[in-house]
Amino acid sequence: MFESLRTTFSGVARKITEKEIGADDVDGVMAELDIALLEADVAVDVIDSIKSEIRAALAGSSVKRGEVGPFVRTGLIRAVSDAFEAAGTVDLIGRIESKRGSGSPFVIVFVGINGTGKTTTLAKVAHMLSAAKISVAVAASDTFRAGAIEQLRAHTDALGVKIVAQNYGSDPAAVARDAVLYSRSHGVDCVLVDTAGRMQTNRNLMDQISKITSVVKPDITIFVGDSLAGNDTTSQAREFDQKVGVDAAILTKADGGGGGGAALSIVKITSAPILYTGTGQSYGDLVRFDAGAFVESMFATAAQEQGA
Repeated sequence: MFESLRTTFSGVARKITEKEIGADDVDGVMAELDIALLEADVAVDVIDSIKSEIRAALAGSSVKRGEVGPFVRTGLIRAVSDAFEAAGTVDLIGRIESKRGSGSPFVIVFVGINGTGKTTTLAKVAHMLSAAKISVAVAASDTFRAGAIEQLRAHTDALGVKIVAQNYGSDPAAVARDAVLYSRSHGVDCVLVDTAGRMQTNRNLMDQISKITSVVKPDITIFVGDSLAGNDTTSQAREFDQKVGVDAAILTKADGGGGGGAALSIVKITSAPILYTGTGQSYGDLVRFDAGAFVESMFATAAQEQGA
């Protein structure tokens, strides 16, 4: 998982550590770092931010010739670690359980564009919650895409959870509201709201999702992005965050070898943690994201080689 970014980070970390780099060579090191991170699909503004942090640290330190490489490597690790630490973590099941008995369900709104696996991811979360003895209702608030309701109903039938749906063309916010009201009256613990996913620049789509969040006031809004879509995923996360706010993210297709750059970029840009990664099509193919293990694995190869 995330093999592309792991190879990039370990490679660039090894190269700048091995070289005897002087203060005059910093620009060359930064250019090398720039290219490596771009190739790993890290967003340009995230790369600029990381380089600025490293330069600021260099400016405030007295680093001798031959020590610049290790210093930059340490700064890179720190910048990546700090991004994930600042985003924090979310104990989704714990938060849902803590709201039990309040008289209102825990509401999760899923956002993202079509084709990222958003609806399947919602179904995986429903499966995970059901396995944890948390009751679930699903709101079919994508009332625009042909087949969207049928696709969601196939998942809920397979999982044995309640679906609340209306006709195509219905107000998506009204569907979400109906699901919340149903859950209140039937003692359901959690409502999962599926939303439309036309391109993130579509103003009507964003307005509809904004209306949904205003009406149901979700406890958490989760962005679902495609690990293999590179900077497009980061752009989508930024747009949704600016319009409706993103509290956490799930990356799909993480078994494809990419996604590390997207994970870092999303966390850095939205300050929201990555909750899970999708690693297959089965309902159980949802893996909890461990930020600490992720950062450690990014640099493990270089660290092992350096210590060898």
